[in-house]
Amino acid sequence: MLRRQLLNFGAFTLGGLPLALAHAQGGAQKKLVVVMLRGAVDGLSVVAPYGEREYAANRPQIALPAPGADDGLLQLNALFGLHPSLAPLKRHWDGGQLAFVHASGSPDPTRSHFDAQDYFESGTPGRKSTPDGWMNRLLTALPGEPSPTRAISQGSTPPRIFAGTASVASLGLGPNAMQRRAIDDPQIQAGLAKLYANDAQFSSTLRDTTEGRGEMSRSMASGMGGEGRSMDPSADAGAPSARSFAADARRLGTLIRKDPHTQLAFTAVGGWDTHVNQGAARGQLANRLSGLGEGLDALSVGLGDAYKDTVIVVCSEFGRTLRQNGNGGTDHGRGNVIWLLGGPVAGGQMLGEWPGLDRSALADGRDLAVRTDFRQVLSPLLQRHLGLSETALATVFPQAPQTWRYADKLLRA
Repeated sequence: MLRRQLLNFGAFTLGGLPLALAHAQGGAQKKLVVVMLRGAVDGLSVVAPYGEREYAANRPQIALPAPGADDGLLQLNALFGLHPSLAPLKRHWDGGQLAFVHASGSPDPTRSHFDAQDYFESGTPGRKSTPDGWMNRLLTALPGEPSPTRAISQGSTPPRIFAGTASVASLGLGPNAMQRRAIDDPQIQAGLAKLYANDAQFSSTLRDTTEGRGEMSRSMASGMGGEGRSMDPSADAGAPSARSFAADARRLGTLIRKDPHTQLAFTAVGGWDTHVNQGAARGQLANRLSGLGEGLDALSVGLGDAYKDTVIVVCSEFGRTLRQNGNGGTDHGRGNVIWLLGGPVAGGQMLGEWPGLDRSALADGRDLAVRTDFRQVLSPLLQRHLGLSETALATVFPQAPQTWRYADKLLRA
């Protein structure tokens, strides 16, 4: 194996990460899972403001019917309803473990998939020079001892959000996600250890890689086995579609539950760039949301007892236009909805400031406005759920906006 190949494989696949945080009361380790919906999902269909006249008026073919009607929304409150394809998640809302922050997103006005995803994953909207991702900075900011599986990225492509000096365990997709590779052969491991004995960086990378892969394999072996793309392929950035998400999500949840060291995880789902034939309660978007809803519910099942200590954040790079286009779809917009799911979440509520859909309230006269910066939602989670200090938070989000007025309402007391 070439020196460069080892570095590229080990530096992201499995590396020296801080160990789990000191256990909170009762010994439970707090966990955070981020699910990125690449391609800009239509938040106005995910959580539809059916109570506003402008909603249906601007979407004559793709507006969701009101709750109680055929194929109608699942009522959340007098203004908002959940897309019926997300029915598996309704029990989480009713049980107080699912909340939404509408009219949220990035303060940067770009409608470029590439730039908007980069800004979210770097945690520095509007600044392209940031070299690392905010979840990698989070790894270095959390206290504790090293463990090779403290953070896991699921997928075939290393995401921007985990770019940086702290290495991250990589879990592939499908039932053969942890199939044996050359690096798992003890003879090759011994040869590489001898070859790089005098190189501290590569020796550390090799050690963390082999230890981490071994740890993940043991976790998966203890009971894990056997379990439509966008108009613009670049919008998905290599993320798989929602169709295969359920099995992978349950596998990820099970690994997190079985490995006591795992605290952070990231996965992505593509296929949300619905410029054409988006559909309403049925059709293209509905089919994808069905797979997503099943997957998120499967993730909670896989987590098992760990679900009570896990916060799952579901987000997308930006929203889509209020008005449908001539092709029965929606174009790139601004404000979207952030989903918060898990045992610690103070669910069953809509959070944030809703600006309304009057033309005067729309961004550029066409889009749902961004009233909540995504960092205002993430920051209190990092502090109150993961125990990050104010100083450490400043390194994760170096240009964070002012404290969010709803920060105290995100998590259970």
